[in-house]
Amino acid sequence: MGSQTVEASRHPKAERAICVKTEVHFLSTHFNIFKPRDYFINEGCFGDDLAQRLIVQLRSQGIATDDAPGQEDFGWYFHFQIERISHTFVVGFQPNDAVAGDQWIGTIERKRGMLGYLVGARHRGILPRAIEAIDLALKAIPEIRSVSWHEKE
Repeated sequence: MGSQTVEASRHPKAERAICVKTEVHFLSTHFNIFKPRDYFINEGCFGDDLAQRLIVQLRSQGIATDDAPGQEDFGWYFHFQIERISHTFVVGFQPNDAVAGDQWIGTIERKRGMLGYLVGARHRGILPRAIEAIDLALKAIPEIRSVSWHEKE
């Protein structure tokens, strides 16, 4: 999955968490990208069906997740646990070529409180197994292709 950097984790169960690329890009024309729902915060806030499908895939791996995704102003998110450590997956739609497949961008973060959010702690201590779980879930959905991982900018 690319270059890796070692980062110490403060969680006693995580030996030394490896900070792997945490931003994922992928293509799909399967999920709703045309019809805004009444419950969307913004008209183009697509991805609820995609996030729900990923929740199902993670649960099939035996991973605890939220029951349903939550909404951001740009997309959707859900929490999941790896080794009793809470992580968040955030996904948003990026329109491009409807024939090749519109691009989606997802990010894995550590679930943190407000203070942790403000000091950037959500980007530290992400377990490699969290990235592997999302990667497996994405690749298990036949309508998703061209999965590639990137360093978060």
